[in-house]
Amino acid sequence: MRSEPLVTLVVCGAPLAIRTPDLVAALCGEGWRVSVVGTPASAAWLDPVAIARLTGEPPWLEFRSPYQPRLIDASSALVVCPATFNTINKAASGISDTYALGVLCEALSIGLPMVAVPMVNHRLWGHPAWAGSLNFMRRAGVRLVDVVSGGTVPTPVAAGAGDRVVAGFDPVWLTARLVTL
Repeated sequence: MRSEPLVTLVVCGAPLAIRTPDLVAALCGEGWRVSVVGTPASAAWLDPVAIARLTGEPPWLEFRSPYQPRLIDASSALVVCPATFNTINKAASGISDTYALGVLCEALSIGLPMVAVPMVNHRLWGHPAWAGSLNFMRRAGVRLVDVVSGGTVPTPVAAGAGDRVVAGFDPVWLTARLVTL
């Protein structure tokens, strides 16, 4: 059995998901074991071969079988990166209709230390439910990280600026927040 603590990395379907191998490598470099759980929308962005090479297993995209271990039981922390409008709003409402959302909702329920990096465009940022969902996550103890600056106050991404944001994202912004959990 490995002694490194396990972090579950929930990946949603947004441009930053393409950097998942970089995030996994940074987390491993800080002494974490990593399991990747992707939402169905993330599948097109993920490189399962690269993730398996780094973690020893492909990303989980479907519900686990009853005979597979429950990731949340072994996890010391959870990271959601990128965290989309859909996933944050559903988690704040307690909707658990995918494996990734189930893991996230359970983590919220048990108070697992958590960091989330919202990647939401400016058109959705102003939706009436969004501010309430972000406030819910903060009250639940989730540490939010801005996808553009690495700061603690998330901001919207300009529509069409995804490539620039992805290129400028530094995985250290995440690992630094995990150290202080």
